[in-house]
Amino acid sequence: MVTKFQDYKYERPDLQKISKEVSELIEKFEKAKDANEQSTVIDELNKIFNHVDTMATLAHIRASIDTKDEFYDAERNFFDEYDPVITEINNKYYDAIVNSDFRFDLEDLYGRQLFALAENQLKSYDPAVKELIQEENRLSTQYSKLLAGAEIEFDGKTLNLSEFSPYMEDPDRNVRKEATEAVQGFMGDNLETIDDIYDRLVKTRDKIAKELGYQDFVELGYVRMNRIDYDRDMVETFRNQVAEYVVPVVTRLKQRQGRRIGLSDLKSYDESFDFLTGNAAPKGKTKDIMKNGAKMYKELSPETDEFYTFMTERELFDVEAKKGKEGGGYCTFIPEYDSPFIFSNFNGTLGDVTVLTHEAGHAFQSYMSRGFEVPEYQFPTLESAEIHSMSMEYFTYPWMDLFFEEDTDKFKFSHLASDISFLPYGVAIDEFQHIVYENPELTPKERRDEWKKLEQKYLPHRDYDGIEPLESGSFWHYQGHVFGAPFYYIDYTLAQICAIQFWKRAKEDFDAAWEDYLALCKLGGSLPFNSLVEAAKLRSPFEEGSLKEVVEEVSDYLDSIDDTKL
Repeated sequence: MVTKFQDYKYERPDLQKISKEVSELIEKFEKAKDANEQSTVIDELNKIFNHVDTMATLAHIRASIDTKDEFYDAERNFFDEYDPVITEINNKYYDAIVNSDFRFDLEDLYGRQLFALAENQLKSYDPAVKELIQEENRLSTQYSKLLAGAEIEFDGKTLNLSEFSPYMEDPDRNVRKEATEAVQGFMGDNLETIDDIYDRLVKTRDKIAKELGYQDFVELGYVRMNRIDYDRDMVETFRNQVAEYVVPVVTRLKQRQGRRIGLSDLKSYDESFDFLTGNAAPKGKTKDIMKNGAKMYKELSPETDEFYTFMTERELFDVEAKKGKEGGGYCTFIPEYDSPFIFSNFNGTLGDVTVLTHEAGHAFQSYMSRGFEVPEYQFPTLESAEIHSMSMEYFTYPWMDLFFEEDTDKFKFSHLASDISFLPYGVAIDEFQHIVYENPELTPKERRDEWKKLEQKYLPHRDYDGIEPLESGSFWHYQGHVFGAPFYYIDYTLAQICAIQFWKRAKEDFDAAWEDYLALCKLGGSLPFNSLVEAAKLRSPFEEGSLKEVVEEVSDYLDSIDDTKL
């Protein structure tokens, strides 16, 4: 009988007992006579780690589905509080394998990547910073709950932030502006609170980095993100290429959008409105989208059919926006049940379909990787993981008529234009974080001033029409990654360059491109970023000329379409 998500059993792990069991197994590991004996111990340790991870993941999912659920709110707080303790337990294992007398034999068994990840984990934590990390987790959760708890009166309703998306795409410009003003009223009321949370996060993270011996949190941030085969100089070079090759293309696209919707002065609240005839929106309700998803994945491949059936039968989707639910979308994996889980907030816009295909890309990869004996290989490092999600958005293009019917061409144009337009914003968020953590003494106002400079550099088209607090440089306040996942955001842009290559290859030879994508998914996290890119027969975003080539391909395609007829 199939066990559904609601019946997945949760129990708070006994960390004291687990710590004792791990210590005993580590002692056994160190007395082992060869790598095979040590491998047997590793299997036992991984069962324990998978159990803890399963419980932490269930607590997180259920707390994010309903932030007002007192039980799971307390359980998530427990994991926030004891995350450093869990890290210390894990680090006993990482220290043991890194320093094993049979390390080279173990690398033959498990691959070099496990040891690179273990070394980074050891470099990113020390018991001396336990209380600081607990504070960091508390502040991050405080921010998430603040935004999730938004209740804004608009259009005769009480709305959360996710529920404003349809109004931002309304054909009536006044509605778009008023919706923006309503959201910014909430953000303005909470400006000082959000600034204060971030100020304390920055200072806490700076203290953690200095305590661990790093020059600044940027260094530590890269270690935490497991940037194994590239560095901040390579990232800076990539950002500069975006400024050189992408920003001019996006500026032209925004000018083109203004003409298309009959405006000589495109404002920020107009940017989500693409066509005078209305944006492409999925036909039907949530159940229709999910049903069409089943047909799409059945026809795409045997593997995706099996995956989607598995997810549906176990009710591993929570996709509708509702009161008290956290914003955004994510995919995670529940080890003891070999189950991906997809969380999102459907709101009647085309984003309902793209978030489904995006998170399904993550989930499909984790489903294809669930046979790995190494839990660390379940997901790749984050910039690699985003290749799977973003590429899945393109591989599902042939089935978009199921969702959009006569508006399918309109959807594809909007989607591709949006993806290329995202790149400057994505690198702006990254450069902002470099500035902030290289200069932790900046005041909240100085940080917002730095953001305004970056908008001039990367988003020169943007005009907030005097709406505060956007005019004061607060747009990034809405970007949860800045608060909860520092330095994550560049990953989307690196992956986007790879995903667009798959889009190009799928147009030329779909089956060959899909086979390479499938092979990439099966590799999971067993290799670092550039090695995975090479294995997928893609060009690295860091390679000279790769960015220019991708941008020209998309630009030429968009120029070939008469968007005034869509």
